[in-house]
Amino acid sequence: MDTKQITADLIFDAKAQLGEGAIWNHMERKLYWVDIEGRLFNVFDPVTNQNRTYNTLKRIGTVVPLETGHVLVALEDGIATIDLTDGAITYKIDTDIHLMHNKRFNDGKCDHEGRFWVGTHSMSGVREVSELYCINEDFTMEEKITGVSISNGIAWNTDGSLMYYIDTPTGQVVQYDFDRQTGTITNKKVIITIPEEQGYPDGMTIDNEGMLWIALWDGFCVARFNPQTGQMIHKVAVPAPKVSSCAFGGGDLDILYITTARAEMTEDELELYPSSGGVFAVKTGSKGVPAHYFK
Repeated sequence: MDTKQITADLIFDAKAQLGEGAIWNHMERKLYWVDIEGRLFNVFDPVTNQNRTYNTLKRIGTVVPLETGHVLVALEDGIATIDLTDGAITYKIDTDIHLMHNKRFNDGKCDHEGRFWVGTHSMSGVREVSELYCINEDFTMEEKITGVSISNGIAWNTDGSLMYYIDTPTGQVVQYDFDRQTGTITNKKVIITIPEEQGYPDGMTIDNEGMLWIALWDGFCVARFNPQTGQMIHKVAVPAPKVSSCAFGGGDLDILYITTARAEMTEDELELYPSSGGVFAVKTGSKGVPAHYFK
């Protein structure tokens, strides 16, 4: 592993309960992120350091941009759009997933063709009862993976022939062969295994060299992994234990933005790590790739 250690800087002291879902809107040049338990969708402008919030009333798992001045969000009980001018929420898929094992939607992203992949997890902590879904342009919802515990990070390689996926409690990143035209996934293979003492893999993004950047919950860092060898090759230290998601942004996609949480922390821990729940940023020397929008 690269011995050079860099540390991310706090850029917005949000005090989020459960910061998550970082994604860079390269058209607007703004960072989208959510506070799941705070029930807030956030738009952070790094030029002005202003953070605009939209109250979603329900827990919000993740967000992806639309090409129309709206965003698509995964709320605890469905998929909805938010109008960025007035904050109006319009449900596109209303589900009853929360009635079974107290589940809610969690992390997700769009593939190259603009399909929205989003997973669930049980707020009651029931293992292996959740799913990963694919939501198509017409808002039909396909179940893709079952027996999931906490559906989290997802990414695709440059040409969209491989999908990478994290079910957090497994401590693993798995790879699937991916058919861009049909969205079919096959040939599951474990490519990265992270020991518990290093933290739990949460959100994930990919850089333009095909390396995976993984937020490590309870790991105080975002780590860069080579998906071909499974090796950790670089680490960005974060002065907060609950590191939850990451996304490359900025004009050159060379700034790594990182979300964190205050959830599951004691008063003593919060005193030790007062920046917990903040948004951090760092130049890593790597560059990301533009996020895919929902079509």
